[in-house]
Amino acid sequence: MWVQRLINTARGTFEVFEKGEGEPLAVTHIYSEYDDRGNAFANPFTEHYHVYLINLRGAGKSEGAQSEEQYSMKESVLDLEAIREALQIPKWGFAGHSTGGMLALVYAVMREESLTKIIAGGAAASVEYSADPGSMYCKENPNFERIIEIMNRLDTAGVALEERRALGREWNLMSFHSEEKMESAFQKPNSGKTVGDRLTYFRKVDCKTYDVRDDLKQINLTAYIYAGIYDAQCPHKFGVEIADCLPNASFTSFLHSNHYPFFEEEEEFDAFVRSTLNRVEGVLTSGQLTGAKDER
Repeated sequence: MWVQRLINTARGTFEVFEKGEGEPLAVTHIYSEYDDRGNAFANPFTEHYHVYLINLRGAGKSEGAQSEEQYSMKESVLDLEAIREALQIPKWGFAGHSTGGMLALVYAVMREESLTKIIAGGAAASVEYSADPGSMYCKENPNFERIIEIMNRLDTAGVALEERRALGREWNLMSFHSEEKMESAFQKPNSGKTVGDRLTYFRKVDCKTYDVRDDLKQINLTAYIYAGIYDAQCPHKFGVEIADCLPNASFTSFLHSNHYPFFEEEEEFDAFVRSTLNRVEGVLTSGQLTGAKDER
């Protein structure tokens, strides 16, 4: 069971859910809200880490935003730093998936000295992913118009929970390689509902100027990057690009996954999580991951 805490910081009060033992690892996503059910991405890490699953500003019981700019990735990093300091943790790791992975990259650029490692997947190092026809967020992609309709609807106040769930299912269906795996995923306890205001700020403001590729080349932090071969949100090649930019990164491909390898290849993802525990001279000590391929 995840344990809820309200953390008083210099930047306000933030809701955090904790689980697991080991080295500290922060986990969050740019526009998701969590509860005591935990989260499918965060859960595998609790077997090896003390995980802090964090509701960012405007999510759950965390501090509200005084202005929309406080939803930005840079402001979110400052909030995460305030939480880390309030918890009296000298350094922690950070793991994020999708826009959470992008936040991991921004965190490394802004506060490398506060981190032990970053773990990021289903992500990109610049907004260029959204101009790639392989991404559903590109105007040339056949799913583009519908995904925009879905996001706009999710950002509309008063939409009934049943409709939100149906919209979320449709969005997810575009992001799974296997519909059977998607249906199975929905049967498991999970949290991470969309926070409309945060999503809107990301896609209409923050994302438009997002590009950390040059900055990443100066980062010496240990990084574990992954991507699904069939990723329809951030195509696989953008994960490769992240790893190529980071001097001390390893890269893992999930061969039977779209955007969610922690659902579609659970055993392989668990092996990936274990591989993040120990590295010697920049090489994964666990060797080649079963069912996945390590490539740069």
